[in-house]
Amino acid sequence: MIQIMQNWNYLNYCGVSPLLDSARLATSKFDERHSIEGTLVFGEYPDALGELRQSAAALLKTDKANLSFVRNTAEGMSLIANGYPFQSGDEIVSYIHEYPSNHYPWVLQNQRGVKLNLIQDRLTNLSEDMAQFELNSLPGPTAFSIEDIDSVVTKNTRIIAISHVQFTSGFAVNLKELGEYCKDRNIDLVVDAAQSLGSLPLYPDQFNISAIAASGWKWLRGPLGTGLLFTSEEFRSKLNQTMAGADLMKQGQDYLNHNWDPYADGRRFEYSTAPLSLAVALKTCIDELPLKNTVEGVQSYIRGLQDQFIQELKEYSNTKKYSAQIKPVIFDNGHRSCILSIIVPNPEQIMKQLKDKRIICTARGGYLRFAPHL
Repeated sequence: MIQIMQNWNYLNYCGVSPLLDSARLATSKFDERHSIEGTLVFGEYPDALGELRQSAAALLKTDKANLSFVRNTAEGMSLIANGYPFQSGDEIVSYIHEYPSNHYPWVLQNQRGVKLNLIQDRLTNLSEDMAQFELNSLPGPTAFSIEDIDSVVTKNTRIIAISHVQFTSGFAVNLKELGEYCKDRNIDLVVDAAQSLGSLPLYPDQFNISAIAASGWKWLRGPLGTGLLFTSEEFRSKLNQTMAGADLMKQGQDYLNHNWDPYADGRRFEYSTAPLSLAVALKTCIDELPLKNTVEGVQSYIRGLQDQFIQELKEYSNTKKYSAQIKPVIFDNGHRSCILSIIVPNPEQIMKQLKDKRIICTARGGYLRFAPHL
């Protein structure tokens, strides 16, 4: 049993998850050895980052050379956005309601004469139960289609930067379809996977994804301040280096050798001293959650919980006169995620009331979000 569930009904894994207990123990073990042994701890953990990259590569079904350990989604996106060889007049496409980590790094590119084109909101890809809804009847952001993306793509579009799962409505984009679209037009697809990594299938080599950035403290249940960056070999070779330090160089601890000889693989983005105890913990989380249970297994389990909740909500709706104000936002199976957003009156107030009953969820973008886990 998840320890927090002994005292709380915790439904906020799309926000900040409770740290996996075995990850806490892994961090404590590293820190204890560090406190006792100093630099000798590196002998016990000779390749902590490499082992993390290996587990992350297994999760994404790619080569570990394509992985980097970062602190959060924003750091990964900034490394990509600032390093991309944009020319004045180039364009980026993104969604109008993206999370800030996948918005501001692209906004900054206007300093280089790059334009950001935003996909507008549209009510689409809903389940049959939601077909009667109209966009103006919903309290917040909803979704978009491949046609909506195409409407803002031009001959100058170089990157489409999109979240796999929207943090408000829970809408999941079809990355395989979008990857094919980008491949046909020689556009780089960059994905914010903070709301999907570990809970939805995400295979960049199969989906023609150029880069992925994600945090580790949501569906992976890792420590705060941990994240992963994926870059394909071809895409990585395009990027300029925007951060530098001793650790990105092949000469390692030969610190008086100032030759510019950086790694060509994902290590080039691990430019300086990393929080190794947190990296050890994040590897533990990947091994014990999505790798042990499979991502598809995690997804299936959570979807089963969602279906049960939706059915009970329908039964409740038949007995309560005010229940018409309470509706789940349900997308079709190809666009469902592990976030179930609910339309309720005054979600902030209801969130507080639920907390008083020891139920933890979050209000975002006008919705009340429920996100259970294994």
